[in-house]
Amino acid sequence: MKELELKYGCNPNQKPARIFMNGEKDLPIQVLSGRPGYINLLDALNGWQLVRELKKATGLPAAASFKHVSPAGAAVGLPLDETLAKIYWVDDMGELSPLACAYARARGADRMSSFGDFVSLSEVCDVDTARLIKREVSDGVIAPGYEPEALEILKSKKNGNYCVIEMDESYEPEKTERKQVFGVVFEQGRNDLDINRDLIANVVTVNQEIPDAAKIDLVIALITLKYTQSNSVCYAKGGQAIGIGAGQQSRVHCTRLAGQKADNWFLRQAPQVLGLQFVDGIHRADRDNAIDVYIGEEYMDVLADGAWEKIFKVKPPVFTREEKRAWLDQMTDVALGSDAFFPFGDNIERAYKSGVRYIAQPGGSVRDDDVIKTCNKYQMAMAFTGIRLFHH
Repeated sequence: MKELELKYGCNPNQKPARIFMNGEKDLPIQVLSGRPGYINLLDALNGWQLVRELKKATGLPAAASFKHVSPAGAAVGLPLDETLAKIYWVDDMGELSPLACAYARARGADRMSSFGDFVSLSEVCDVDTARLIKREVSDGVIAPGYEPEALEILKSKKNGNYCVIEMDESYEPEKTERKQVFGVVFEQGRNDLDINRDLIANVVTVNQEIPDAAKIDLVIALITLKYTQSNSVCYAKGGQAIGIGAGQQSRVHCTRLAGQKADNWFLRQAPQVLGLQFVDGIHRADRDNAIDVYIGEEYMDVLADGAWEKIFKVKPPVFTREEKRAWLDQMTDVALGSDAFFPFGDNIERAYKSGVRYIAQPGGSVRDDDVIKTCNKYQMAMAFTGIRLFHH
């Protein structure tokens, strides 16, 4: 098949819409269920590239949760401890396969942003992963294949309208890519840069020690940034992205946004949050929203108007600013990647507040000395990769 007609483009008024191949090749995808849209396919094809590269770089199954052409989360298939299983709402599922662990991590890092995601999987989708996807609000999934039972589970989602796409694992695109904007054709060599640990060899700080686990996290951060709308910054820890700041015009705003998401990921693990008692029958998304409010500054307003009774069985105590800061001070050994150089040390100051100890960025700013000095102030290890990773 060389062409696939779509319902419409980015918006309902943008018709007609299709994807197609020039030349002799067929489309590298097969739609097994549902009817994917224009943005669905942008998410699917970007997400597939991301998880394919994560698997190549780490040797582990990988998953990504995509929304509006940027990842909300990306991870490899490391086991979940009891706390992570609980905050990702999978503690009732027993022991999960490595692929399911990867998706639980990718989906769970930023559950607010992952709501209605498009899933990308590096491996044949197994039953564990299908069961996990089945109960989340999601638009579709792309994978190199599906176990028969897993496919039936996914086909039953959304009354048979859930998008299930099979990717040709052997497909390789042309070296040159093109797109059209306002009738003008843009052409460039595709970004086939191989991201691996070699990019982290040039450590420019006093602290030269980057342990293997941190190198894996930095590689995960850089590969994630390669498929994130720029400007972008990614915090990673324990084999997954924990905070992604995408599409900001200012780099420090990327750092703040991603840092806030990383903070929220860690705050969800605090005893105050783990001890919340929700009313029976509350939806998963409502729980996520309630937690986001609880760890935010506006929770005092919720307590004041009595809205808590609709969400919690017992009125939770206020999670004070001082308590949250004390908990966040325990978050350490976080890795941080940036798709372009840090122009000022303020990015490092903000990163430090979220437990960052290891950094990978291109370098090349006229203020590199100031950025290095700020890293040395906090005993951080920073590598200059020499490679920019803008994506648009």
